[in-house]
Amino acid sequence: MKRFIAITAMIALGVFAFSTYSSAIAIKAVKPGEDVFQYIQQVKGSFDQTLYQQVIGAANAFKEGDQAIGVGADDNASRENARKLLANTKIKDITEHPLLNDSLYKFIAQSVDAAQYDKIKDWTMGQMKTFLLTKPEAQIKAVMFGMNSEVVGCLPKLMSNQELIAVDKKIFNPLPGTKIGAKGYLSARIQPNSPTDDPEEIVWQTFDGFSYAVGDLVIGTNPVDGTKENVIKIEEALKDVVETFKLKGIIPWCVLAHVDVQRAIFNEKPELVNFMFQSLAGTDSANKTFDVTVDKMIDHAKSRKGQKYGLYYETGQGSDFTNGAADGVDMVVLESRKYGFARGLEKILAEVQPNGAYTHFNDVAGFIGPEVFRTKEQLVRCCLEDILMGKLQGLSSGLDICSTLHMSVSLDDLDWCMDQIMPANPAYLMGLPTKNDPMLSYLTTSYQDHVRLRSKFGFKVNDAMWDFFKRIQVIDKNGKPTKHFGDPIWVYYQYCVAKGDKRSEQEITAEGKKKFDDIHDTWLKTGYKVPLAAGHGKNLWDLNPTLDKNIRELYADAKKAIWAEFTPEFIKTIPNAVQVATLSKDRENYIVHPESGEKLNDQAVATLDKLRDSWQGKDPDVQIVIADGLNANSITAQGHLEPYLNEVKKGLKEAGLTVGEQNIVVTSGRVRAGYAIGDILFGKSDPNKKKVVLNIIGERPGTGQNAFSVYIAAPKAKVWAEKKCDHNIVKVVCGISTMATKPEDAARQTVKLVKEMMQAS
Repeated sequence: MKRFIAITAMIALGVFAFSTYSSAIAIKAVKPGEDVFQYIQQVKGSFDQTLYQQVIGAANAFKEGDQAIGVGADDNASRENARKLLANTKIKDITEHPLLNDSLYKFIAQSVDAAQYDKIKDWTMGQMKTFLLTKPEAQIKAVMFGMNSEVVGCLPKLMSNQELIAVDKKIFNPLPGTKIGAKGYLSARIQPNSPTDDPEEIVWQTFDGFSYAVGDLVIGTNPVDGTKENVIKIEEALKDVVETFKLKGIIPWCVLAHVDVQRAIFNEKPELVNFMFQSLAGTDSANKTFDVTVDKMIDHAKSRKGQKYGLYYETGQGSDFTNGAADGVDMVVLESRKYGFARGLEKILAEVQPNGAYTHFNDVAGFIGPEVFRTKEQLVRCCLEDILMGKLQGLSSGLDICSTLHMSVSLDDLDWCMDQIMPANPAYLMGLPTKNDPMLSYLTTSYQDHVRLRSKFGFKVNDAMWDFFKRIQVIDKNGKPTKHFGDPIWVYYQYCVAKGDKRSEQEITAEGKKKFDDIHDTWLKTGYKVPLAAGHGKNLWDLNPTLDKNIRELYADAKKAIWAEFTPEFIKTIPNAVQVATLSKDRENYIVHPESGEKLNDQAVATLDKLRDSWQGKDPDVQIVIADGLNANSITAQGHLEPYLNEVKKGLKEAGLTVGEQNIVVTSGRVRAGYAIGDILFGKSDPNKKKVVLNIIGERPGTGQNAFSVYIAAPKAKVWAEKKCDHNIVKVVCGISTMATKPEDAARQTVKLVKEMMQAS
């Protein structure tokens, strides 16, 4: 299956949000000693599944996402009452009453240790909390596998941040034969993302990480183009770096395309796929959106037979409800179920790799946006909850301490968040040249952050990789940074030497400087390519002042871009524009409540009905939609929309496809608004004929490239009529701008995909 995507997580982790805000839950009267089930009996007269989900959800610390699901407490008094009920509830009662009894739950249940469960089943949740806080790691590990994921997901609800840290910092699940995930160690995933999937940019970001002695978990890049051919190209580049430096078996590489693509490559060229990745959800219905099932993942796990590196997962609170698939369960429990999914797969990996296979996850804690939560305090809370739930399920638990630009979390706020979270000792964090991802447009942790956190908290790097950093002389024999620390050109020199290059150091470093400048200086001057860090500021962990200034300016610009809107003057430049709007009242409402931007207002529906009727049964094959998304500037920028429209219409016509004469322009429009337009325009077409919506939409700002994407939906008209078009059947061409994927090239990619989708059965 071919997709052009800016990481499966862009869809899989719910960037394009869906939710329906519901009333909050009031729990005003709780009797002494009363548990959840007694309370439900008192209120309803018998067990009620919906109220059960609501009471469990109401015990969570406040997050906007739980309110959207309809399981958030209406105030702190209700929240405390829900916690009292939960604390009095026995583990066996929660185990015997699944919050969601789907195939994922049944799979998770199989990984519960029956003997350990018998020890604890009659404990209350309050007793388990006390046990975790007072007992050492060995005693905790003797019972923790007796808890299923929903029980584990209820524990953070009963704990303060300090209590979460107290438990987090005494449970460790290191990867086999390593110190990754061990006490006192903080590892790093190098995340060398490139807006154009340029192997040179990806490799140089890896050199950059190595120069700061960062990167001991995995070199994992998110592809823009998730096709097999492109993924192979990147796999080959990463494989070359690892093997040239003789790091095979010490650090793996991974291209985070959809797992099916990775598996197809592995079947043909197993030497290229070192580690396999997939985003996971907490419900069957959400996993369907990711194009994942339990059985599929079991098969992929079994395919890792004899492989040291098993499966790597990405998760995040809120990804289920933002894909319309929370099924009434709160975000914390759903996150725990994802870790249960991983734990179950780990058991299968252990069966096919007796010496133990690497398996770990990273929680992309703030990747979605303010519909999940909005503040730095909530980000800290989310991370501490997720570390606990992962560790209690036996996993090496990593974090992406991150924020989108439409959340109220700044560059400096992220430092504060890290300092609050690090006492919990997660297994690893992300590592990029700066805090700003140049492709995914979000804030995360930089190489310099790792240097600072290692200094402040005394964290170490996996021993085998630390020896490598000494070997390439960025760290001296005493474990101190050398004069080559923070010099990626030096790492390039070492790379060339490792390849057997006999040129002088001067010749190689001159070539390296030219390559470095071609990437970094081009980015500084034009925004094209990616930033690279070199040197430092006053402290070893400070960005050099020039780069720091540039990143802060980029952040400030993105904060403005998020509020940009289509102007009447711009709309007039679009040929045959038909303007419609969503339910968003204004830009603030659109940003804070994403679901308002997914639904069309009454006037828009009437306008589209009129347009459809005007076709008089001669409906086109393709309808173009243009939406502002999260950055209207990416559509209005000179040389963006017009060249794309001209080339795509030309290509579609040459392919024998008709295109609607009108271009539908959506203000305050998200991706699903495009699907809603397809429902109206094509819901009455020939049910067995495929109809296409091309939804051109502004991406998140933050890269400085003002890129847009095109979401391609091409189902049969009966799917439009049933309103069943969603992300799982859509393909995407993304990263389109004059500085990344050129609009004309993107148009040709679009036409190619449309033709493939129209021809597919």
